[in-house]
Amino acid sequence: MSAKVVISCAVTGSIHTPSMSPYLPVTAAEIAESAIGAAEAGAAIVHLHARNPQDGRPDQSPEAFEPFLRAIKQASNVVVNLTTGGSPYMSVEERVRPAAVWKPEVASLNMGSMNFGLFPMLKRYKDFKHAWELAMLEGSHDLVFRNSFKDIRYALETLNETGTRYEFECYDTSHLYNLHYFWTEGLVKAPLFIQTCFGLLGGIGSHPDDVMHMKRTADRLFGDNYRWSVLAAGRAQMPVAAMAAAMGGHVRVGLEDSLWLGRSKLAESNAEQVRRVRQIIEGLGLEIATPDEAREILKLKGGDKVAF
Repeated sequence: MSAKVVISCAVTGSIHTPSMSPYLPVTAAEIAESAIGAAEAGAAIVHLHARNPQDGRPDQSPEAFEPFLRAIKQASNVVVNLTTGGSPYMSVEERVRPAAVWKPEVASLNMGSMNFGLFPMLKRYKDFKHAWELAMLEGSHDLVFRNSFKDIRYALETLNETGTRYEFECYDTSHLYNLHYFWTEGLVKAPLFIQTCFGLLGGIGSHPDDVMHMKRTADRLFGDNYRWSVLAAGRAQMPVAAMAAAMGGHVRVGLEDSLWLGRSKLAESNAEQVRRVRQIIEGLGLEIATPDEAREILKLKGGDKVAF
């Protein structure tokens, strides 16, 4: 594992809705400002989704990404990671389009189909500004986030020719085995950047045993051919990040994964979460990676080879 810890920051995502936090970035200007702030706080990578600026609905049109991509590149050396997850309600063709057009250094890629239960948030949130928010959460009672072998192959065959590498999002043990299949088929190349994801209903939990199980499985399947990172939903975000950093891994934080900074305290920015996890990392006697160090650790193509 690397001697330095790569901090990724997932700036807005598609799971949380505008009614849940006044600090969730929605407009292109807000997303750019929040991403640049996260980079200044210590994030080497920013993971980006786009939203409709009027109502905050997830938007995977490449045009929605352009304003904040150009603003971020002008202001920062940070590594840009574009989602191909988009929203679980979208087709894979729709989800892959932004990365296909803009050819980022990194694109996320979900490694298996899964139940995607967002409805538990209805216990906390009752009042919504926009009708789509309630419909999206209620609809997740009967939602399968499709990432079939055909879908994954489509994403890989579309993006491999651009030189983009991947943040492989693995929400359960089977997703690691799915990735191993594509690796043995030669469709993905080492070093693999594996993001093990914890605490979303439908995926593996966030108990320390779950973290250890995913790490042991990845070690057995990939040996030295991968770089390990973690993300955890909600209140588990910082404890799982601390555990992974202490074990030699990398970490992801951001308002996509958790709106919170602490008990009953909303994070007022992505930068606030980055500063908190940086404090944990440095408290362990570790150092954070710069964007260029992250490029070396993950063997990325460089910020001069993107299409924005």
